[in-house]
Amino acid sequence: MQLIKLDATASTNLYLKNLMLEDNLVDFTIVTAKEQVKGKGQMGASWESEKGKNLTFSILKHQQMLFIKDQFVLNMLVSLAIYRSLECIKIPDLSIKWPNDILSGRNKICGILIENLLLGQKISASIIGIGLNVNQTQFKNLPNASSLKLITGKTFDLDEVLQIIAKNLELLFGELESGHEQLLKKAYLKVLFRKDKASTFKNKASNELFTAIIRTIAADGTLVLELEDQVLKRYDLKEIKLMY
Repeated sequence: MQLIKLDATASTNLYLKNLMLEDNLVDFTIVTAKEQVKGKGQMGASWESEKGKNLTFSILKHQQMLFIKDQFVLNMLVSLAIYRSLECIKIPDLSIKWPNDILSGRNKICGILIENLLLGQKISASIIGIGLNVNQTQFKNLPNASSLKLITGKTFDLDEVLQIIAKNLELLFGELESGHEQLLKKAYLKVLFRKDKASTFKNKASNELFTAIIRTIAADGTLVLELEDQVLKRYDLKEIKLMY
């Protein structure tokens, strides 16, 4: 593992992608920055983080030629690694909100953005961007955001938390490479926020609300909901939003 520490950068994902053009990087190269001025989240959303208070980092993972159609396993694996890392440091009431947000209670504490480099029908490498709210205590216009410090009252060592996450990522990638994809999916579903509970969703096209139950995740990462009369229907992230 190679660790590159930056004071500031536009985006650790972008920095890592540009570095790959210049150098033959080793597996599990990590770029971390005290400040990200143009950090990104899911669906192009910005990621806000107070300088020096949180973990904003990206990891390069060379793949064993994972098929593009199976890419959602990466979301499950990375979110599980974060979940287990936070369990290790006693963060309470954890869950994973589809597809890969990490919650404590109903508050979001971590976001993940995975960008894959493709070769034909397969993934040759992944750049895994992670933003974890650690020691920040104020969030402007983000009512559902929280941090490890707000939840526990403790100040955390950023390097120690990063090392725990890196270790769990390596362990779970080892499981994937050993063919244990179904075990990863089972573990992911076990901690999935609102699974098997009647929940409210918003249809993004119509802005209408509807009630459904999360039953499982399809192989392509779409959410399988049970609607009225036990009808099952699949939705992707562009179509619906799970409301808090």
